Amino acid sequence: MPGVSKDGLEITLEGNEITLIGRRKNGNNCPGPPLFRESLPTDFRRVFELDSAIDTTRVAAKMDQGILTLTLPKSERVKPRKITVD
Repeated sequence: MPGVSKDGLEITLEGNEITLIGRRKNGNNCPGPPLFRESLPTDFRRVFELDSAIDTTRVAAKMDQGILTLTLPKSERVKPRKITVD
């Protein structure tokens, strides 16, 4: 997420939808127009529908050096289990 800091990131979880909202600050500190810009300083919003197998109470997010990592653990009830035969 280039140009987005932890303060400019908002993650909400409602039902089985997770919404990411990123706000980029204009980082142009140089006088005059930029010669090259890799990403535009605009806000964005993305909505993703989660599988019903995801345990939404244990969803976690981590941001390190512009890389957002979402941990979406499976619910215990859908994990495979071994059944022993008597």
